Amino acid sequence: MNILLTNDDGIYAEGLRVLYKRFALHHAITVVAPDRERSAVGHGITLHQPLRKTKIEVNNGFQGYAVSGTPADCIKMGLMEILDRKPDMVISGINLGANVGVNINYSGTVAAAREAALYQVPAIAVSIKGHAFMNYDDAAYFSLALAENVYKKGLPYGTILNVNIPDIPMEKVAGIRISRQATELYAEYLDKRTDPRNRTYYWHGLDTQTSFKNPDVDVVALNENYITITPLKCDTTDYSMIEVLKQWEIGKKFNDT
Repeated sequence: MNILLTNDDGIYAEGLRVLYKRFALHHAITVVAPDRERSAVGHGITLHQPLRKTKIEVNNGFQGYAVSGTPADCIKMGLMEILDRKPDMVISGINLGANVGVNINYSGTVAAAREAALYQVPAIAVSIKGHAFMNYDDAAYFSLALAENVYKKGLPYGTILNVNIPDIPMEKVAGIRISRQATELYAEYLDKRTDPRNRTYYWHGLDTQTSFKNPDVDVVALNENYITITPLKCDTTDYSMIEVLKQWEIGKKFNDT
């Protein structure tokens, strides 16, 4: 396969390096990633300043293109400028930290995969949950096996796979659970502080300990040491609500005048 690798942790991130090392043993790889960390930028793109790309060698490990933009920008740059033809697949990751539940909405890792899907390129977003991040190699090995499976079987247009892997040795993983995205909010807070010049500032924080109970949702499955695979769609239309809205007769007052 010809594979485009990207992430939101930046081109120097360990997760990207390990992913490249594993995939390059079997496939042709092009790396196009942000030149710095772009975590939680969502699906933003750069419109009001120029984008720049620089070909670099990363720690004597691989060559790639560092882009001065978001993960979604990297996909556009890769597909429209760097690559001569459309890749067989885009892999985004390995992200340092889980991308499950409502956090999927903020994730640059997931957004890069979603951007690829809009261009009709099969895509997988991969993240690892934990604190020590000792098991990148196992996560990369699983990602390769999944990617080769996706290449054989395909994905529907506009659908990506969001994969989260516990940071434990593979022999301790409970299994694989095909899950849905949790939609419950975490317990959030704003930590209000005062700087040395007596100005107020805030740090956003959240309690990652959840009370979610449904074993079918990604948050619960990952907390139980399952690898979670969640299919996500670019089309966010609520089709059931279309017919409900038609019954509201929203335009009736205009027709009556």
